[in-house]
Amino acid sequence: MAANMDTTGTFEMAIAFTQSKLITCIHKHYSIEEWVNFYQQHPKCIENIAVSSGTSDDDFNKVKAIMDVIDVPFICIDVANGYSEHFVQHLRRTREAFPDKIIIAGNVVTGEMTEELVLSGADIVKVGIGPGSVCTTRKKTGVGYPQLSAVLECSDAAHGLGGHIISDGGCTCPGDISKAFGACADFVMAGGMFAAHDESGGNVVELNGKLYKQFYGMSSAVAMKLHSGGVADYRASEGKAVTLPYRGPVADTLADILGGLRSTCTYVGASKLKDLPKRTTFIRVTQQINEVFGSRDEGPTR
Repeated sequence: MAANMDTTGTFEMAIAFTQSKLITCIHKHYSIEEWVNFYQQHPKCIENIAVSSGTSDDDFNKVKAIMDVIDVPFICIDVANGYSEHFVQHLRRTREAFPDKIIIAGNVVTGEMTEELVLSGADIVKVGIGPGSVCTTRKKTGVGYPQLSAVLECSDAAHGLGGHIISDGGCTCPGDISKAFGACADFVMAGGMFAAHDESGGNVVELNGKLYKQFYGMSSAVAMKLHSGGVADYRASEGKAVTLPYRGPVADTLADILGGLRSTCTYVGASKLKDLPKRTTFIRVTQQINEVFGSRDEGPTR
C-alpha cells in the first residue's frame, strides 16, 4: 500500500499501483473536483484506492461528498494517535454512515486498542507509531513501539475478532516488507520507499547537476504550514523534511519489491502470501547484511 501522504498518496501513484493490483491510500487534500476528474479519466483505478479522512466534521462531510459521486471501496481514517475517545466515536459514526465500505482505522500499536477499533467498526487496523522514515514522534515525545513487536501483537488481536491489520511504516527494503507479512500483517504500507518517483508529489529540483525531490512527514512543519498555516502554538512538529535523489518511475521500485517478495516465498516454501507466517521464524541478530563494500548498489536494479 502507498501511504496517504502528500508525496506518495497521489492519483498518479494510484495509476501505477493499479497496474499491479496494489492499493493506494489517497491523501485527504485533493478537492472533490479533482476526485471527479480523476474518476472520469481512470474509472478502473477506483477499486484499488482509499479515500482518506481525519476526525473533524469537515473531514467526515468531505468523505460523504466524495462517496455521493464516486463509489470508492475503502475509507482510511488516519490520525497519528489512535488512543482517544473522539477517534473511536468518529470511527463508529463512519461505520454507521457507510455500512458497506471497508474501513481502515489507525494508528495504534497495542492489542487492546486493536480490539477496540475492530469492535467499533474497523475492518482493517493501521499499526505503527514512530517507525516512519520522516516521523520524529519517538524523538519528540518518547512514545512508540518496536514495529515488528506491534505487528505480531496487533495481528493476533485483530485476527481473533475477524479483523485485519496494516503494518504502517519502518520498511526500508523489500526484505522488510516480507518480514512484516511473516509477522502476520495482512497489508504493508510504505511511504519513503515510494517517495521521489515520477508519481510522487512535489517538484523535481536540480542541485549540483543532480535531480532531487522533497519528501516530508505529514506532522512536519512543512506539511502543517502547507495545510494548516503552520505549527500550532501548543504543539511541536513530529516529522521532518528531506531531499531525496530522484528515482524515476515507481514501476521499477514496485517490480523490485514484488520480485523480492516472490523470492521470499520461494526460500521459505510458502505457496501463497498468506502462508508466510506459517513458514517464518524470527531470530535476533546483531548484523543482518554484509556491508564490507558499503550499502549502496552501483549497478542497475532492472
